[in-house]
Amino acid sequence: MMTRVLEVIRQGQIGGGESHLLDLVRFLDREAFEPVCLSFTGGEMINRLHAMGIRCRVIATEKPFDINVQRQIKQLMQAEHIQLVHAHGSRAASNVVWPARSLHLPLIYTVHGWSFHDDQSALVKRLRAYSEKVICHYSDAVVCVSQSNADTGRKVFGLKACHVIENGINLERFNPAAQFADLRQAMHFAADDFVVGFIARCTKQKNPLGFLQALETAHRQEPRIKGLFVGEGDMDQEVDAFIASHRMEGYLHRTAFRTDVPDLLHAVDVYCLPSLWEGLSIALLEAMAMAKVIIATPTDGTSEVIRHEENGLIVSFNNPQALAAAITTLAASPAACTQYGRAARSIVEQRFNAQRVADAVAGIYRKCLG
Repeated sequence: MMTRVLEVIRQGQIGGGESHLLDLVRFLDREAFEPVCLSFTGGEMINRLHAMGIRCRVIATEKPFDINVQRQIKQLMQAEHIQLVHAHGSRAASNVVWPARSLHLPLIYTVHGWSFHDDQSALVKRLRAYSEKVICHYSDAVVCVSQSNADTGRKVFGLKACHVIENGINLERFNPAAQFADLRQAMHFAADDFVVGFIARCTKQKNPLGFLQALETAHRQEPRIKGLFVGEGDMDQEVDAFIASHRMEGYLHRTAFRTDVPDLLHAVDVYCLPSLWEGLSIALLEAMAMAKVIIATPTDGTSEVIRHEENGLIVSFNNPQALAAAITTLAASPAACTQYGRAARSIVEQRFNAQRVADAVAGIYRKCLG
């Protein structure tokens, strides 16, 4: 008999955690587990899950803990005959801890990066760390997507036990040897342009303004350096205003979220992720799988997979000048781009397979179910 698992995530738009959930459901042992998805907003991820034949429910809320939806979530768990709950991210987990506990259902919490970080005030960071401690305490199993995340949890609030399961990638979909659409021509990039890609949510975490500042500087030094900015979020207005005021339209192609990520990655020469904090970025691994050279900041998960001048370049946080210097350095060295890109693909092939992740998670499901 199959076990019904409620996979819970805070939003239905596609991001790193959502991509992780899509691949988990796709590769999960469907003879043993029947996934049902709960999201707190609609979006493209819900559409994709429906297309895969997965039952999905949306309970609308954008609050990390919303007392008004707790009873509704509990009723959903009962109506769907849920036997195990798997929460992806702290906002999802905070809304299902009470319903799961009240129904005596095993709860698994996957940490896609802690909700606290050094960019916050001391008070906010303490409150966030306390909330994470509470969620972990009431979870039957905690999964961290990087060893650094696990170490941070132990250091900040005394995380006692967790499983480290690094994120995985669908290597068939993200395969540089496959055939792709010619988006460079459609986006009016010339054959000799050096295109820097930023493909991520347009939020403070990803530091989009830092990317734009670096691109502006790099383009001024080398006019064939151009940018592809793909994503949307709560910083859309700030980003659009910066692009307009700095007159970047001539060398930057800006588009909202798109589903053809492999084609987008094929169109760029380098992938840039100047994040302020991360668990282990799915988008980063996707770019590595496509054999793209990486420029990134030393966030928790990134530091575990990117080695400076081996498979990419690491630049310091909030340093657009250093980021611009890294971009111009790579633009002047096609051989380094090729070398770093191949090394990046090799690491993903060895360590970050989505099937391995699904199998490891299924093992935790079985253990929690006894």
